[in-house]
Amino acid sequence: MTQTAPARHIGRTTLYFFGALGGILFGYDLGVISGVLPFIGKLWALTSWDKGVITASLSVGAIVGALLSSRTNEALGRRRTIMVAAGIVIVGTLAASFSPTFVLLVLSRLVIGLGIGLSSSTVPTYLSELAPAKWRGAMGALNQIFIVLGILIAFLVSYWLGPISAWRWMFAGAIVPAVVLLVGLVFLPETPRWLVKNGQEDEARRVLASAHGNAVNLDEEIATIHEVIRLDTEEKPRIRDLFSGFVRPMLVVALLLAIGQQFSGVNAINAYFPTMLIGLGFATQAALLSGVLLGVTKFLFTAWVVFVVDRWGRKPLLLIGNVIMVLTLVAAGLVVLNVHDTGTRGLLMLVMMVLYLVGYELGWGAVVWVMMSEVFPLKYRATGMGVSSVVLWAATGIVSAVFPIISDPKSLGIGGSMFLFAGVNVVLFVLTKWLVPETKGRTLEQIELDLRARRGVAAKS
Repeated sequence: MTQTAPARHIGRTTLYFFGALGGILFGYDLGVISGVLPFIGKLWALTSWDKGVITASLSVGAIVGALLSSRTNEALGRRRTIMVAAGIVIVGTLAASFSPTFVLLVLSRLVIGLGIGLSSSTVPTYLSELAPAKWRGAMGALNQIFIVLGILIAFLVSYWLGPISAWRWMFAGAIVPAVVLLVGLVFLPETPRWLVKNGQEDEARRVLASAHGNAVNLDEEIATIHEVIRLDTEEKPRIRDLFSGFVRPMLVVALLLAIGQQFSGVNAINAYFPTMLIGLGFATQAALLSGVLLGVTKFLFTAWVVFVVDRWGRKPLLLIGNVIMVLTLVAAGLVVLNVHDTGTRGLLMLVMMVLYLVGYELGWGAVVWVMMSEVFPLKYRATGMGVSSVVLWAATGIVSAVFPIISDPKSLGIGGSMFLFAGVNVVLFVLTKWLVPETKGRTLEQIELDLRARRGVAAKS
């Protein structure tokens, strides 16, 4: 065996830091469009359809990136895939920052979305395969916090640059986490699992020794990796397996969670709240400041839910969140239709949307990604999560594209749109109560049996 210098120790802080960069990059690109739209809407005389296309183009690119991530992960490795993703985001961000026309901005956002799709699908895998088991749960829980933090940073940057209408610099802000992520990964290793699978067992041992220290038996860990790779190769699931009687109930729950998270209306609020307030008579800078308050609310409640999700349970949080969202959306619709003083109407809308986001982050914001990974057995988890992620991105794109059209005064208007989302959340409450099992403190086998019973699926012989 060739002897080489031992790899540099990989600390918990290092992994958390790069996990944070991936999430912040994801969140920033989702949130920054809310600060950009008020300026380019006037500058380019954008229609409601145009605004929807610009916003949804990120999601379209992300769908493609998520679909490609599996193959790039296998061909290039996790680390190089994230590096490629960061490079794509940098190129797309530069193009967006200098885009002279609507069409070029849409194309730039598609490119950014491609990088975000690759990154958001790969960073959790990279961290989970590199980190010791005792850290993996914490990293999974923190992922949503980092995404929300990225959205908050985007809102803060938009407010800061708003007085000088520097929307191009708002876009350019994404370059900072992307460059740091790209450079940092040059000095970090590939994951042991990918290295073993590609015949680099010596390097895998060095990485395991570096990341896990003396807490791991290298021979036992390498043997386990070989066994998992063998099983994956022999029993690799296909997408159509998800629609079989055995797995279908799990897929139904995962897709309900994925679609429901977006159809609840959250990204309409994230992307268009400043534009909504401006349409109700607010000054641009006051609207951007209101967006910052929404971002702070999202961050604080997402952080809080991390500490209660294993005590309160997943399903109760989803249902409580639905109730809060229905009440606040109905109240927001009534405010828009019945309060005519601009200042009072805007202030009440801000209060309602803050409370709406409390409900969302309490349930559908922090819980959905956790539950989607729990409802699938290990064999089907990667495939199921891949399909669920693509559907979630598609739902994001639909809401982002449609909301400017339905909220236009010539259509439902902002008030009518609030009532529509309230109705959707009532349906989600009923479906969640009926179909979604509680997964807190339960084995995958218990969850599986419960899902079969609820859907009338016979046990597998």
